[in-house]
This record gives sequence, C-alpha cells and structure tokens, in this order.
Amino acid sequence: MDPIDSFEKQVSENIKGLGANVDAQALSRVWSRESNHNGYTYNFSWQGRPIIQYPQDMVAMQELIWAIKPDLIIETGIAHGGSLIFSASMLAQLDLCEAIETGKTLDPKISHRKVLGIDIDIRAHNRAAIEAHPMASRIQMIQGSSIAPEIIKQVHAIAANYSRVLVCLDSNHTHDHVLAELEAYAPLTSKDSYCVVFDTLIEDMPADMFPDRPWGPGNNPKTAVWEYLKTHPEFEIDKSIQHKLLITVAPDGYLKRSN
Repeated sequence: MDPIDSFEKQVSENIKGLGANVDAQALSRVWSRESNHNGYTYNFSWQGRPIIQYPQDMVAMQELIWAIKPDLIIETGIAHGGSLIFSASMLAQLDLCEAIETGKTLDPKISHRKVLGIDIDIRAHNRAAIEAHPMASRIQMIQGSSIAPEIIKQVHAIAANYSRVLVCLDSNHTHDHVLAELEAYAPLTSKDSYCVVFDTLIEDMPADMFPDRPWGPGNNPKTAVWEYLKTHPEFEIDKSIQHKLLITVAPDGYLKRSN
C-alpha cells in the first residue's frame, strides 16, 4: 500500500476507535463541563483578537477551509471578531498558495475571497479593532438580527456572487433562533461544503451552567440541528470530526451538504 494511503487509513481507524470509546467520550464531556466553569473558551485569541472558541475546533475549521477552499465564509455572531480574523487569514493563505502555484501577483485588496459577519450589536470598540486589522480588507460586517428578513435578503444577495460557500452559525443559542438561522443560511452552503453550528455542546451540559441565559438543555443549537435535519436530507452530521476532536463545542454541529 502507498505510504500516504496507509497513513490515512490508520488515521481513519484511530477516529473510528475514538468514536467507539465510551470512556473517552464521557471524559471529554466531563472535561468540557469542568473547564467551562472557569471560562475556558474565552482564553484564546487569533492574531490579536479574542476568538472565544476551543483550539480543537479552530484546527477543525482550518482543515475544512483548506479542503473546501471557499470563496465566501458566512458567520453569524461577531463578538470580538477573532473568528472573522481567523477565517480571513485562512482565506489569505489560500490566495497565497494559489498565487505561488499559478505565478500570479498576490493583491489582497482585490481578492475575491471574503468573510461576511452578521451580528445584532457590533460594539464600537470591536468594530474599530476589526477594521484596523491587517485582514480587514477581506471582511464585511452587517449589523442587525441574523434572522430579520431584510438581513437574510442582504446576505443572500451577497452570496449570489460566490460559488463555494461555508456557513458558521454562532450567535443567539436558543432553539428557535438557531433553527431560523439554519432555514435562512444553510441553503447557501455549497455542495460538499459545511454548515457548522457551534455551541451544540449546551445540550450535554448541566442546566445550572446557564443561569443567566435563555438557552440550556432542551433548548439550544443541538436541538435545532436535530429538528432541521428531519426535513433536510441534503445535510448529514459528519461524526468523524467530533470523534477525532473529542473536545469540541460543536458535537452534532458539523453538517456536510451532500447535494
């Protein structure tokens, strides 16, 4: 067997083993529960901006972006802007690699690849920091509710100019809101790309972990994913991602579009 094929086969077997390892799965949930008592997800940044994600999910997103090579990444939820910066920097790497391969001059100011971020409240200090960042030319931000008809219409109009689209949902985490986002934006996901729904982990955490939030077990992104998939067979959960990560905020949240 070719050594590369052999290595990939071994990795596949590793992932299957982790998925079947009941103790490893249980320990991962315990780890997530205990670490988040101390705000674990708030402790990381990307190129100077807080990203509020698990590093494990950041690695998974890098793998997806490299494989899909999207020209548009749509993100609901901006916060401090770290995720927008992360996505933009990944797109910059795609442009750089293509420039090296083709011999073309790289000019990031005219790159077709973009990140589109939507948030109901883009705070002034966060907007200023994002707009001052070297990746700013690749980022467009829209302020407004991600499920408002006028915002959905605007996003769809922008997405119409792109052929390979990756979608990330990470704003209000209630069931109804995420389900509305899925209905609005998942259809923009291109074939063989992903709609990634973050914070599905809420379903697996204790109810008292979210005392000041409107979401919790039974009312969260994972329940919205389960509901959405009942009538959208074009998407399926890519379990291999959560199995290989073990630690992720998005179990059942990596949705691959097959057609």
